[in-house]
Amino acid sequence: MRILDLYGRMVAAGHWRDYALRIDPDVAVFAAYRRHSERPEVRIEKRPELRLKQGAFALVGEHGVVLKRGHELSLVLAPLERRLMRLVG
Repeated sequence: MRILDLYGRMVAAGHWRDYALRIDPDVAVFAAYRRHSERPEVRIEKRPELRLKQGAFALVGEHGVVLKRGHELSLVLAPLERRLMRLVG
């Protein structure tokens, strides 16, 4: 629910236009796109097998670089929340 709330606010700000979900047995991925024909601008991944190590959640950038990783989704989404504040402001 928290991810879709962020997605709705980014759409309202005019930054994101499309999204995709992929759910596999070992990973769940939410990908947000500026345009549907591009690579995703950002991916939010949940890998339960990493929950005891680096954290189950990861924020992955457009080029595949892990931007943030952690145990709590709200902390992983913090860079996107800050970007939204700049877009609206």
